[in-house]
Amino acid sequence: MLSDFEMIVREFPEKNGIRIYPIFDIHLGARESLEKEWTAFSKRILNEPNSYLVLGGDLINNGTLSSVTNPFEEIYRPREQKKIMTEMLLPLKDRILCAVQGNHERRNRDVDNDIIYDIMCKLDIEDLYRENIAFLSISFGNKRNNSRYNPVYTFAVSHGAGGGALTGGGVNRAERFAYSMSGVDALIVGHTHKPLVTSPAQLVVDHQNRKVYVKPFKVIVATSWLSWGGYAAQKLLTPTAHVPQIVNLRGDQKELTITM
Repeated sequence: MLSDFEMIVREFPEKNGIRIYPIFDIHLGARESLEKEWTAFSKRILNEPNSYLVLGGDLINNGTLSSVTNPFEEIYRPREQKKIMTEMLLPLKDRILCAVQGNHERRNRDVDNDIIYDIMCKLDIEDLYRENIAFLSISFGNKRNNSRYNPVYTFAVSHGAGGGALTGGGVNRAERFAYSMSGVDALIVGHTHKPLVTSPAQLVVDHQNRKVYVKPFKVIVATSWLSWGGYAAQKLLTPTAHVPQIVNLRGDQKELTITM
């Protein structure tokens, strides 16, 4: 397993740009999981050229006897969840840019079992896995053709933590952490099940050129693949919309846009 600080580098020689779908919080095995929608979505991606995935954890629900999740309400037992998710991702293995684990997979820490790492190993792409946070660099253009411009994008990907009943709690935690990083174009998290995108910025002091400029970046909280009910109903959590986001990267110039 590679260190979180070892950057994942992906290079695309074409300048057509790519689309990235942040995939978080499927919770396969939960009764509320939108399994049919996820299955249809994963098949659709295969027919979309230049579309890729970032896997952000809680892909399976993984209810245990010591967890808040009731394992007796799962529609698949945890080992079946891992097997089914692996089979679902197998046709998409070449579309996966990186992966991290979520708190639901982390429930197996008492026995030193890392579910997402196991899945990535089965897909033979374990080098794209990071345990806590992944730093992903994506570049375009062939450096050998003496192109004058080769845009590079840098992402930080983590499952996320905390949150609260209201959307603001998740936004505040994610943005506060994003401000601690320099040189990142976007932070992608999930966990709160409240999809949103914000556009903060940092002041950058350029000593070499004696300038101060504003560098914008994005904070993306990915949508979940859950309908309302179960745990959310027990805790009186408000329903949230299922709104998959698309991160669009241009390859001929640096431009990052997000559609929901």
